[in-house]
Amino acid sequence: MSNSSPLPPVRLTDDAELARAALSTPLLSRAARLARWAGPDTRVDAGGGLTDEQLPAAAEALGLTGDDAAAHASEAWRIAVDTGLVEITDEETGTVTAGGNLGRLTAGSPSEVLDIWRDALEAVLADASVPDLDDLIDAVDLEDGGEIDLSRLDWDPEAEAEFLDGVLGNLYLLTVSEDGPGEGPVPLPALAASVIVPGDMEEPSNAVLEQVSDAMMRLDDQFRMLEPAGIVEYRPVDEALMADADDTGPAAAEPVDDTDVSRYGMVRLTPLGLYGLRARLLEAGFDAPAVGDLADKGADALLDGTAAYGPRAVRAETERWLAHREPLHAARELLAAARGSDPAAPLRRLRCQEALSLVGRAAEPALREVLDDPELGGLARVWLTEHGAPDVPAPSEAMIFWLTVDTVAAQLAAEGNSEELRALVEGLAAQHDGFFATAWRVDHPATADVLEAMGRLHPDKKVAKEARKAAFKARSAHGG
Repeated sequence: MSNSSPLPPVRLTDDAELARAALSTPLLSRAARLARWAGPDTRVDAGGGLTDEQLPAAAEALGLTGDDAAAHASEAWRIAVDTGLVEITDEETGTVTAGGNLGRLTAGSPSEVLDIWRDALEAVLADASVPDLDDLIDAVDLEDGGEIDLSRLDWDPEAEAEFLDGVLGNLYLLTVSEDGPGEGPVPLPALAASVIVPGDMEEPSNAVLEQVSDAMMRLDDQFRMLEPAGIVEYRPVDEALMADADDTGPAAAEPVDDTDVSRYGMVRLTPLGLYGLRARLLEAGFDAPAVGDLADKGADALLDGTAAYGPRAVRAETERWLAHREPLHAARELLAAARGSDPAAPLRRLRCQEALSLVGRAAEPALREVLDDPELGGLARVWLTEHGAPDVPAPSEAMIFWLTVDTVAAQLAAEGNSEELRALVEGLAAQHDGFFATAWRVDHPATADVLEAMGRLHPDKKVAKEARKAAFKARSAHGG
């Protein structure tokens, strides 16, 4: 995922609700409970972790039982230390006290709570990139003072962190994209393949498929670790699928439906996860907008800022923007911002037209004020006619052709060579006899580019040739 172009905008839950979700996560709630449980008799070791003698009591305070209770209690304590919920007062004696952030969890603002949760998230993400403890023990070189020999682990810390960041980045992109699953889960195989399989590879090789399988197993472990942080909801890989083919145990005795993709793991970003990942992307230099970012900005920022948005995001952002303004004033501001002869102007006018469709009949006076405007007059006539306004003056032929060129230029900027644009091009050529004989004369900065696109998109070779000839005439006439 490149940070050179903006990501699709994300719809974020309000901070107060996100803060409540953060406080209820097992990760942060356990850490807070241990911070309140700690007292004068609590002792930590040289690394700041609870001593072995303290772990059973800590686990009991958290209501944890079973073989992993001590490990979960130890993790919760480390999160409490890392997030400033507890502070070590004397390293030699190993005594602790409540940290400054503990009070902020209950008395602080939602943004303060979310900042603490993000610190906890960073600690868990760092843990998720570390190999299994058994592998670490095997890699300890006792002859070299107990140093970890990374070469024996086949583990590159930076590469592992980048891999997880890439997976989470792709999960974020899939979630916020208009053609993605939205609030639905993403199959783990598809997510692993998104970071392993090259984009230009039509059919993955066996070696690549093996890498995808290995990545799935790593991600299965990592998402299990991340779920208590509240960033994802995760359905793990079915253990029956991981059983050896020659296993004679109970798992092998049951038939396995390997066509059910959900059995290979399903992961979904939570609203809290969307918030947390967007914050990380922004810190990494990505342009990761959120719906509502433009609500307090001018119409020029709205029309330019939504240029690359998909239809649903454009509507959501525009509705937020309009909600803060009086309808007639908003319409006038939008029309003023839509003017221009620069390359981005046609798409601005398209976004303006989409916004005006949400304003309603209150915008009518503003549209009538621009009926004689050479850039906005055609748009105004279309709007007034669609809204059933009386006494709408008929457009001149020159205005019709100018608006046609402007519309196609806007669609090219918004969609590229889409099927919808191809259908529009075919319709224009079919409905207007001698279209190209007139179109090349249109005094619009994008005339030649539009005619070239029509020649490229039209399936009829004869019509395509006429379009290319018209484009050549347009460039010659305008010195392009």
